[in-house]
Amino acid sequence: MAWHARLRLDLRREGERCLARFEHHGPLRVLQTLYPEGGAICHNVLVHPPSGLVGGDELDLHIRVGAGAHGLVTTPGAARFYRSDGAPAIQRTRIEVEAGGRFEWLPLEAICYSGCIAENRLDLALAPGAEMLGWDVCALGLPEAGQPFASGSLLQHLALGDQWLERGRLEAANSRLMEGPLGLAGRRCLATMYFACGEPIESGRRELALELAREAIAAHSLAADAGATSPSDGVVAVRVLAPLVEPAMELLRSIRNAWRPALWHLPAVTPRLWAL
Repeated sequence: MAWHARLRLDLRREGERCLARFEHHGPLRVLQTLYPEGGAICHNVLVHPPSGLVGGDELDLHIRVGAGAHGLVTTPGAARFYRSDGAPAIQRTRIEVEAGGRFEWLPLEAICYSGCIAENRLDLALAPGAEMLGWDVCALGLPEAGQPFASGSLLQHLALGDQWLERGRLEAANSRLMEGPLGLAGRRCLATMYFACGEPIESGRRELALELAREAIAAHSLAADAGATSPSDGVVAVRVLAPLVEPAMELLRSIRNAWRPALWHLPAVTPRLWAL
């Protein structure tokens, strides 16, 4: 039996406090709302109790951040796409941020098990004056456990209106893509991180974001397999290939720790869940 789950999370500023309200259908919900930085910034822990998706399962997440609100969402564990007998497993996330809102989308990785037919979609809609920091991390198979990504596929989709679109299908059977030097070159973790705005980023600020990302990359063991670019005037993007999730995630967190103080004048507070 396929699982179909939906969650809508609304973050609103009321006075000096950011409040979270949500409604859900099926096994997808907000486990906890925390305020480690005070009332103005709302941290939320998103959970999917079944912990994975099989063929035919669908998860739909819609997050809306109101004007002047600042929210952060993370997860306690990886998302998992398991083997499918033919139907795709689909995870859709839509994030809307209103003018003056800020949002941080920091989930743990999505793991694609061998034999999965997976679709992972993230669509962003940012109003002028809205800003967002986030990442998307995908692991193909479990190489350390001797479970390679030997069959199956992943459709990866990341879009910000008409400013930015990254979309591609990773097929396990495509050896040129999976092993070739112009493809994944044998790496099994790919990650994208971004600082995105609903209007053009002022040039000095955009250059600062690029410089900080490149400094963090140059100091990391993945320096040869990572890079920072600005694909449009409203986006700064970092792309990483890695043999495993851990070094990729370590690099992304170091960039967040540099971007948050420089771009938002906020301390690089670590979500409490990461310390567990």
